Amino acid sequence: MAYAFPLEEAFVRTRNPYFFGRFASVALLFLSLLFASAVKAQGPAPETAPPLFPGGGLLSYNSIFTTRSPMPGVSSGIPATARPTFSHEGDFNFTWGFYRNFDLTVLVPVMTNHFDSGNVPSVEGTGLGDAQVLVKYRFYRRDSERGTTQASVAFGPKIPTGRTDLTDTSGKRLPAGLQPGSGSTDLFVAANWTYTGLFNLRRLVADEDFHSLIRSRGTQATRLGSDIESRFWLSYRPYESKNVAREWFIGPVLTWLHSQDDRIGGVRQNGSGGDVLLAGITTYAGVRPGMHVWLGMDWDVAHSTGTTFMPVRRHISFGITQQFRMHR
Repeated sequence: MAYAFPLEEAFVRTRNPYFFGRFASVALLFLSLLFASAVKAQGPAPETAPPLFPGGGLLSYNSIFTTRSPMPGVSSGIPATARPTFSHEGDFNFTWGFYRNFDLTVLVPVMTNHFDSGNVPSVEGTGLGDAQVLVKYRFYRRDSERGTTQASVAFGPKIPTGRTDLTDTSGKRLPAGLQPGSGSTDLFVAANWTYTGLFNLRRLVADEDFHSLIRSRGTQATRLGSDIESRFWLSYRPYESKNVAREWFIGPVLTWLHSQDDRIGGVRQNGSGGDVLLAGITTYAGVRPGMHVWLGMDWDVAHSTGTTFMPVRRHISFGITQQFRMHR
């Protein structure tokens, strides 16, 4: 999954308070409309360990494009363990720094999935995905002359709010892996570590994001394979304004993805899971006080070869984040 970057003490207090009150009102209205539409949603960051500053709010949008290798050996029909050969995920994120060292995040995705094997008619569909509610707690912080070391944990449920009724051209329901939602209530857990001032270079940041999605049984008696992801980003900040309102980070990213085998009707689907190693680059910029944009690209450099495993081949993510003050 992906997170919007929650700056902590870098929030600039010179902005007009009336602006923030008005922005917060618009933000709450936006969120209410977003969740009302459910009846018919943090991407790359130089520092994932810090929580949002106390009393702060954050809204972000993250657009994620993922391409997978076609499933080998498909002759007729769509396999029960199929994943999208191409997908787009639009994540809407709201984060609230409700207490010192704590924040609360609500993440709602809108999914578009496309499957094309070349031997069967292609299928595509769009719908609301499963929402997540996460709490982050920073349990360690140490400041020094070279920078700051921080560590945090996050956890929370993934709620089955997503659509699970997409069908193919003949009206047959698509497999669970091609649906925007899973129909299952799952558990997300994460550990984050940030080290600023690596090798005594104040502008060099090492960041590790390790998280797992532990899945339960969902739609069509399917338990999708649980996922583990480790993402390490080594970023350098070549530019920073005096008031830290504008800054630019860029650096290489290394990501390991592990997916367990699916289970359908309690039967393990051997070879449907596997491992992928991705390498890429991410850039992040603060364009004005409280507003940040990012762009990240990753490519497959190595993967396992399960009989029905569809490894991620390319991953592109970009987004925008706006912070504001909700209360003191």
